[in-house]
Amino acid sequence: MESWKIVWRDGFSHCFTREQLTALATGLRNDDAKLLQGATTMPPPLMCVQDWPVEGACVLGYAYWKASADPSSVLVGEVEEWFARCCFDADQRLGEPAACRWFLNWFDDTPRDRMRLELLEEVERSIGLLGAT
Repeated sequence: MESWKIVWRDGFSHCFTREQLTALATGLRNDDAKLLQGATTMPPPLMCVQDWPVEGACVLGYAYWKASADPSSVLVGEVEEWFARCCFDADQRLGEPAACRWFLNWFDDTPRDRMRLELLEEVERSIGLLGAT
């Protein structure tokens, strides 16, 4: 199995609620331009914009942001904190420092159409596993 899938399945997928996974699946399916590759947030997560509303986010931040009760009120700093927590938790689950990079690098570097199809399959698998428990 590819490294990114192992990291998704055993590390990251456990960070998300059903609502967050569903929001991510919708974004992938619809090719939402606000689902960013190569950046954590838009605006970028700088100290001077931590209290600005999020306009776009990476795979981890997107799910958190879009599934929130009021997405328009989610701030850059909140998404950056969520991103860091998810990466830490994934690394802990996988027992390897910076293991999260295998997934994040794949997500950022894979051509968008291919990434969307392959990740959507994994996200839908994760949603299905939540229903099975």
